[in-house]
Amino acid sequence: MLYGALEAGGTKMVCAIGNENGEILEQVKFPTETPETTMPQIFDYFKGKDIKALGIACFGPIDLRTDSPTYGSITSTPKKGWSGYNIVKAAKEALGIPVGFDTDVNGSLLGEVTWGCAKGLSDAIYLTIGTGIGGGIMTNGKLLHGMLHPEAGHLRLPRLKNDPGKSVCPYHDNCFEGLASGPSIKARWGKTADLLTDNNEVWEIEAEYIATALMDYAVILSPKKIILGGGVMHQEQLFPMIRAKFKELVNGYIVTDEMNHLDDYIVPASLNDNQGIMGAVKLAMDACE
Repeated sequence: MLYGALEAGGTKMVCAIGNENGEILEQVKFPTETPETTMPQIFDYFKGKDIKALGIACFGPIDLRTDSPTYGSITSTPKKGWSGYNIVKAAKEALGIPVGFDTDVNGSLLGEVTWGCAKGLSDAIYLTIGTGIGGGIMTNGKLLHGMLHPEAGHLRLPRLKNDPGKSVCPYHDNCFEGLASGPSIKARWGKTADLLTDNNEVWEIEAEYIATALMDYAVILSPKKIILGGGVMHQEQLFPMIRAKFKELVNGYIVTDEMNHLDDYIVPASLNDNQGIMGAVKLAMDACE
C-alpha cells in the first residue's frame, strides 16, 4: 500500500511516496513560496500516485485541535501568505483522501519511534537544533498536543556568565532558541557553526545550554530517550560534552538505568535526515485508521 508524505518546511517542501515499512520509494522537493504558487505543484505531484492517504508534518504554529473550526491551519508565521492557510482542508479538497497532520518535529519523533532509534518506546523527545529549535514529545505512547503543541525551543534558560552573545529571539531575551540555535551561534561568534568546529569555547557554551534544557525536559517529562537532530547537531563533538554536563546537572538525583547509559539516552537522529518524511508516512498510515 502506498502513502503520500509531505514535510512542510519554511524554506522547502519535501514530498515523498512511501509504504507501510517506512521505505521511501521516491522523493521530490519544492521551494516554499506562497500557498498559491507552491501547493498546486505539490498536489499535482501526488495526483495519480494511487496513495491511500497523505501525512503532513508541518512548520508552525499550527492548529491541531480537531474540534476547532480552524483545525489544519497554519496559525501565525512570518512566512508571507501562510498565516491562516488551512493546509489540511486544501489537501483534502485537492486529493479526496484522508489527511494526517502534525508538527514537523512531532513528525520527526514519530519517524524515530516507528522505525528509528526510539522504536517501541512510549515516552521520548525529539529536538531539532538548527535555524530554530523545536521539540516533538511523545508521552504514554501519544504525541503531545494540548493547548497548542509543544514550543520546546522557548524554554527559558539562565544566561551563562561567560556568554559573550545575546538572545536572537525577538520574543525572549533568554530562551533556548534565542541562546543556542544556529543563528545565535552566528550572532555570537560572527561565523556559522560549520566554520567553528575547532573552537572549543563555542561548543562549551552550546553544550551547557543544551544540557540545561535537557535537564528540564528530563525532570518534567521523564522521557526514555532524547534524540537530537538539526544542523547544529551535525557537530558530533557536542554529544559527549552534552552528556557530561547533563550528568553533572542531574547530580545523581535521577536513579534509573537510562542515567547509567547516557550514550544510549541522549542520541543523534538515526534515519539519515529522513525522520521527518518517514514520520509523515506514519501520519498517513494513522489517518487511514
